[in-house]
Amino acid sequence: MSKTEQNSFSSVISVNPYKETYFTGVSSFITETTTPEFSKDQFAISYLNTNGFITSQIAISKNIPEEDLFDAINSKIYDDLGLDQAVEYQLQYIESFDNLDEDNRYFHTFIVDPLTITETYSNVIEKIKYLDVIIPTPLLLKSLYSKEIIESSGVHCFIYFQENDAFVTIYSNQEFTYTKSIKYSFLEMHERFCELYGERVEYEEFLHFFSTESLKDTQSDYKEFFIKLYKELFANINDILTYAKRAFEIDKFETVYIGSQVQTVTKLDEMLEVELNIKTDNFEFDYGFESNGTYIDQLQSLMHVYTTLSADEKYTCNFTIYHRPPQFIRRESGKLIILIAASFALAFAYPITYWVLTYAQELQHDLLQKEYDDLHIIKTTREATIKNRLTDKKKALTLLQEEKAEYTEKKKTLMKIHEVKVDYPMKAKLLAKITKDLNRYGVRLSSVDYTEKDGKKEFTLNLVFSKDRKMTKLLEYMTKIHEKEFKFSLEEIVYDEKAKRYLSALKVEIL
Repeated sequence: MSKTEQNSFSSVISVNPYKETYFTGVSSFITETTTPEFSKDQFAISYLNTNGFITSQIAISKNIPEEDLFDAINSKIYDDLGLDQAVEYQLQYIESFDNLDEDNRYFHTFIVDPLTITETYSNVIEKIKYLDVIIPTPLLLKSLYSKEIIESSGVHCFIYFQENDAFVTIYSNQEFTYTKSIKYSFLEMHERFCELYGERVEYEEFLHFFSTESLKDTQSDYKEFFIKLYKELFANINDILTYAKRAFEIDKFETVYIGSQVQTVTKLDEMLEVELNIKTDNFEFDYGFESNGTYIDQLQSLMHVYTTLSADEKYTCNFTIYHRPPQFIRRESGKLIILIAASFALAFAYPITYWVLTYAQELQHDLLQKEYDDLHIIKTTREATIKNRLTDKKKALTLLQEEKAEYTEKKKTLMKIHEVKVDYPMKAKLLAKITKDLNRYGVRLSSVDYTEKDGKKEFTLNLVFSKDRKMTKLLEYMTKIHEKEFKFSLEEIVYDEKAKRYLSALKVEIL
């Protein structure tokens, strides 16, 4: 667990609420338990399937202050998605930094009907009482990058099959981009297989064939119909990838990872690679846990990895409504009891002092009351005079503000016209060219400054990257390619120990 969690919890329990399976983790050991129970020293985490929530990307003006951001996003999703105003949906969101927009901020939103939460976790809560985290399944995949299990910054697609859901999730530059639930859970594949086969096959027999038979070697009558099922599945995946390329301007997918909740003999990754001609790998990673050789659902492992990450290494998107009660001294009842106890202690400890102070306060009150009466007459007269002066001042300031506002508006309009006609096209074209090179080497742009002085035009690019060699290669490449267009200068590279990343300001002079 993370450092803050280590102070309070000695173990972790991860929950699949759909199959009611529980895995406990202590140190690097993970084991399944069939008798879960509540423990105050145990951190509890679960996930919400992709078909259990609505997701959408929205744009919010940068003029919205941080304290009003939630209300602005909440109002916009109700309007954009046409949600039922009578239902108070639960909303969580994460910010996306892939879009270069001077006017708007972009957010991935996750919306859940509260009834979904209560129905999904009712049985779980009866056993373990509390859930510290309920996170949307696609956001668990961030752990693969934070732990450097996947180190590249390209575009990756993850496909995973479960008994109650199946999802396709896309990450770009190690950040969440898109997710979609597909109608190919084990239960849905079973129904479709029976339609293709023409007879009803028991679900357990279907799942046994799916997990233990090699489609390449088997002589079963099921083989032909499983092939048809997989072809339909791969065609559906291809349609989603085609849409994602167009919607998110993706040139190509570096790797597609495919796997399932149960271990399979058939190499789904090899079949998908042949069918779609895309580099594919098995969605099964080494997380460093010991499980005595037992196959563990990838989502269970990812939940345990999630609890080891610090806040800046993971997505904080928590739908839990099953919080632990606060400590006794932080509860309202606890505060009241402590206050009453303290009051009794003081009352019995200092009765004589209290009586003496009361008598002294009465004498002081009489003296101060006479002084107050005299001062009150003076105060009332002066307040009336000040009030008249303030009224005159307010009228004058109102007139001044109206004149200033009119002047400022006209000035902004003229500056905006000049900026649109002269500066924007040139800056945008140059920034696009530079940004393309940054993406090539997995270097992220956090902010851009532009200055003009003595005829010298210069961009200052504030860059963030995980390894200093990325910056070195980027600078060599850009210096070579843009020798006659730009002059590059880099003064220093700073390593942020807390965030575990490098920061640098690259100056780009336009020649």
